[in-house]
Amino acid sequence: MNLIRDISLYESGQRKIDWVKAHMPVLRSIEKDFIDAKPFKNLKVALSIHLEAKTAYLCTVLAAGGAEMYVTGSNPLSTQDDVAAALAHNGLNVFAWYNATSEEYMSHLREVIKVGPDVIIDDGGDLVNLIHNEYPELLPNVMGGCEETTTGIIRLVSMAKDGALKFPMIAVNNAKCKYLFDNRYGTGQSVWDGINRTTNLIVAGKKVVVAGYGWCGKGVAMRANALGAQVIVTEIDPIKAMEARMDGFSVMEMVDAAKEGDFFVTVTGCKDVITKKAFENMKDGAICCNAGHFNVEINLPDLENMAIEIKEQRNNIMGYVLADGRTISVIAEGRLVNLAAGDGHPAEIMDMSFSIQALCAEYIVKNHKDLTASVIDVPEEIDKKVALRKLNSWGTVIDVLTPEQEKYVNSWNV
Repeated sequence: MNLIRDISLYESGQRKIDWVKAHMPVLRSIEKDFIDAKPFKNLKVALSIHLEAKTAYLCTVLAAGGAEMYVTGSNPLSTQDDVAAALAHNGLNVFAWYNATSEEYMSHLREVIKVGPDVIIDDGGDLVNLIHNEYPELLPNVMGGCEETTTGIIRLVSMAKDGALKFPMIAVNNAKCKYLFDNRYGTGQSVWDGINRTTNLIVAGKKVVVAGYGWCGKGVAMRANALGAQVIVTEIDPIKAMEARMDGFSVMEMVDAAKEGDFFVTVTGCKDVITKKAFENMKDGAICCNAGHFNVEINLPDLENMAIEIKEQRNNIMGYVLADGRTISVIAEGRLVNLAAGDGHPAEIMDMSFSIQALCAEYIVKNHKDLTASVIDVPEEIDKKVALRKLNSWGTVIDVLTPEQEKYVNSWNV
């Protein structure tokens, strides 16, 4: 069964999948392993990740490993209908379409949960929350799962702290091959890809306000700086604020940064990062967008209440005209700008992230009986395996410690 827009779009979607596959050598090597080993034979895998070409290839790899795949998106504006059609055409069960209403989005999530999955692969925690809250009778079927994002891990940790989490979940986002590359270089590039293609405006010479200086914020700020912008960082963490200062950026409160910024990018994982007080201080023509998981970082209700007119200025850009004549623009309804207004992270970056997803799903299947219902780290051997395969794909060889060096570095009496 499938719930998609139009199966006839599959050829376009397949071309996209074939393109990213050609640029994801680590995941290709894992696909070969899975074809032989079939680690997911006779198992149902429920997956909710932004449904574009890289995700589709991950689904294909899991299916090659024997999984019966049930796939949906993790954001109403990031699903690509031709990619969904390609997966459905290839025999996977797909429930997603672009620009789904809130009701449609939730119904798609329910479709992949009510099959009774053995493994869950989540992005933001929607599937895990849904099965716990609406389908508790299915919890005993679940071996465990993997979570892709910082936001999802925050939700999982909260559940575990309250004793509510009923199966093990691997914090994929916390793997070094994830956050050091996906969050920093992937987010940094894809956010500006989305902004630039949507606005068609120059970044050089502008002032960019980056809210949040975690790994994603670091990437966004680094790329803005490379594009010639003056970067201002807002933070709540004093240590991260010091990092931003020492990296050469200005640091100030949002209410003051609002007076300076031309572009605003929120990337905190929190809510109400930009609110009425900031909007009141913004320049005419200021452009706001979000790179955090949920569309709550920019307080759109505040902006809507302030506006005397709301109009579409350009595809995927809404302008909010205020009583004093200023217009504040918001890209992609405050949803993830790199996916709702772009194609997401580069394929070479997602090669590492989705390789970790695939290997962690395999780890859950092999070890779930020995794991507790908690949030667990990605095993170090998986992180290193992905890193070594990535280096190998580049033709890069690194040194190896000799037995004498191993003894030296592991000895206290030297």
